[in-house]
Amino acid sequence: MAKLNVNGAVREHDAEPDTPLLWVLREQLGLTGSKYGCGVAQCGACTVHIDGTPVRSCVMPVSAVQPASKVVTIEGLSRDGSHPLQKAWLALDVPQCGYCQSGMIMAAAALLKAKPRPSDADIDEAMTNICRCGTYNRVRAAIKQAAGMPAARSASAHEVIHIERRTT
Repeated sequence: MAKLNVNGAVREHDAEPDTPLLWVLREQLGLTGSKYGCGVAQCGACTVHIDGTPVRSCVMPVSAVQPASKVVTIEGLSRDGSHPLQKAWLALDVPQCGYCQSGMIMAAAALLKAKPRPSDADIDEAMTNICRCGTYNRVRAAIKQAAGMPAARSASAHEVIHIERRTT
């Protein structure tokens, strides 16, 4: 049996070497927070950290993860939801459908570790995950709140709808 260090615990699995890490996490280890979205590393719903670096686990063969590497999933970011990003996500009602949000939070956590007070350009560069519901403004605000920074005010959905109706 092969071993992975996931969320601080060494876990065994019997997956084929070319099995994507995502499927080992979900199907063999029961960690279902990371989602399958596209299978080609574009959407980011599958984002986990390997040694602190955000990685799209849907295309990462499990054999490419070194035995000494530390894998962290959304379940390991905080056991009780107390990570500043998780708190900010809840406080600002970031999720709409929620499917992409674990990947978004993992990407944001890596950003804040590298740049504790990110600029808007830093956020734009780091947050390449796709949200089909379009929660990008709330994601940005939550990242800034978690970093202890004031968020720029953006138009609410009601204001946007009102503006669209006036111009059409």
